[in-house]
Amino acid sequence: MKNMPIPVALLLAAALLLLQPLATALDPQEEAVLAAPEPPAVPTGFTDDKQLMLAAAGGLLTLLDINGEIPVPDSVEMIPDVEYGRVGDRPLLLDLYLPKNLDKPAPGLLFIHGGGWKNGGKKDYKYYCVRFAARGYVVVSISYRLIGEAVFPACVQDAKCAVRWMRANAEKYTIDPNRIAAIGGSAGGHLSMMLGYSAGVPELEGNGGHAEFSSAVNAVVDLYGPVDITLPEHRGNPTVLGFFGGKTYDEIPDQYKLASPWFHLDPKDPPTLILHGTIDTTVPVSQSDILFEKLKELKVPVTYDRLDGYPHTMDIAKEVNLRCQWFMLRFFEEHFKTKAEK
Repeated sequence: MKNMPIPVALLLAAALLLLQPLATALDPQEEAVLAAPEPPAVPTGFTDDKQLMLAAAGGLLTLLDINGEIPVPDSVEMIPDVEYGRVGDRPLLLDLYLPKNLDKPAPGLLFIHGGGWKNGGKKDYKYYCVRFAARGYVVVSISYRLIGEAVFPACVQDAKCAVRWMRANAEKYTIDPNRIAAIGGSAGGHLSMMLGYSAGVPELEGNGGHAEFSSAVNAVVDLYGPVDITLPEHRGNPTVLGFFGGKTYDEIPDQYKLASPWFHLDPKDPPTLILHGTIDTTVPVSQSDILFEKLKELKVPVTYDRLDGYPHTMDIAKEVNLRCQWFMLRFFEEHFKTKAEK
């Protein structure tokens, strides 16, 4: 896991004028793509970040303005800043996206933002949230304590508290407590995997609230998240060191293992969808490769879309984002449909 390279940062800056305004409703053409039996064709990839940057500057890529105003469809009610837990005097907040007129419990989707555990917020995944809520999912997007405020295991404990909140409020918000998925990218992917694979580990539960409910999730969607941060190439990374308050692997090896999804894997883990680009220089695709092989070995249901020629945060490209949505929808349909719905 590496810090974001300069070319990717330049790419995002160079592409600001090329960002696509977001539609006020679900686009019929996009809906047709998502309804197709096969995933959208893999967009032509790139050999490195520099080539991708030039393509974006030349208008050959369509980038989504996820930091702009993202309208909420009329079919969805958004409730911002809901307190899902409290640590001391510190409230933990989420944004809730409710499909209107639900007549039966629906699957709950928990989105967890990335940002190296030190940046980002709950609005980062609003683009995904409104789209899945419009399709009938109850969606929450959380903020959690970043490492400038509290180091590991605080962020894991907060995410687990959010799952418990969803179960505690399942009846109120029409959530099916047996169909909850964790979805996240980068650091959020890491936290989603921790929710999926470390159920029942007492020191990761925290004291944010709702202790009488389970923090286990029923499915995991991991977008380019780090799987094993004990590997030598990751131990000295400044982001990883910051995650542990500056403590090195040699000082606290057990904590590095505790924080790595890899060391929690077992055959009882929930179905997992992995999405990763092959030219990711922040979290190498090899992290997802080993996860995929291990889950297969354990006979855990797993789907892996390995996108050739795309970097970290690849789903900011509209074409890649649509492909990711397609895989998520099929994944949820496969694992969350009830017998009656099938």
